[in-house]
Amino acid sequence: MSMPLRTPGLPPRHSAPSAVSVVLWCAAVAFVVWSFAGAGLSLERLQRGIPALGNMLSRMFPPDVERLPQILWSLLVTFQMAVAGCVLGLILAFPVAVLAADNLSPHPAVKAAARGLIALFRTVPDLVWALLFVIAVGLGPPAGILAIMVDKIGFAGRFFAEAMEEADKGPREALEALGATRTGVIFSAIVPECLPSFVATSLFALEKAVRGSVILGLVGAGGIGVELKVAFDLFDYDTAATIIIAVFLLVLLVEQISDRIRRALI
Repeated sequence: MSMPLRTPGLPPRHSAPSAVSVVLWCAAVAFVVWSFAGAGLSLERLQRGIPALGNMLSRMFPPDVERLPQILWSLLVTFQMAVAGCVLGLILAFPVAVLAADNLSPHPAVKAAARGLIALFRTVPDLVWALLFVIAVGLGPPAGILAIMVDKIGFAGRFFAEAMEEADKGPREALEALGATRTGVIFSAIVPECLPSFVATSLFALEKAVRGSVILGLVGAGGIGVELKVAFDLFDYDTAATIIIAVFLLVLLVEQISDRIRRALI
């Protein structure tokens, strides 16, 4: 096998790609082009859609504030739904993450099962979970809370497990040498070191839950999403603009508070 040519004072030249690499790159580019073609996206459709979009935007402004009290109340319900589901999900994510972590799981089979559960909860979109829970518990915020809870178990469980796997082995091994129990090791050595990571993940989870809770309302899980769906169904675009602005301000507020907390921890 020939070595890449080297010139004094210059970095080594890259060797020519193999035939397999060239074929794989060509296949990837072809698949991307095929994806655009299969999706039906075309310049003609965009040209036809821009006037319709402009018409809708013109009907959105100025926003209608006549139903602002009802909108704010639904927004509060949405935020409560997000907080409740997020807190429940984070609480349940911790034991699942302990079972999924390489250095803490009691058995490989338990670790595989915990990781499979996390993967399942992460793979299925929260909108699908909301549909399932609407069938199970009926319309309203309880279905949204359960959907957010399941989604956050998958989201936080993975990052909690990774943080615990990356924790320093020294304190854990020292406590184990002194005869500490598994629970004692977790709460005396692992959790204190991983706490900043846990808090950052939890704040990101809350931000994600606030944004996701709006979408869950579109399938009957309660909150401001119901108001938004009704507004669009009735072509009440100026009211929809008020709802969108209110949601934007809520998400922006939550993100600003989360960012300040993360900066304080750092």
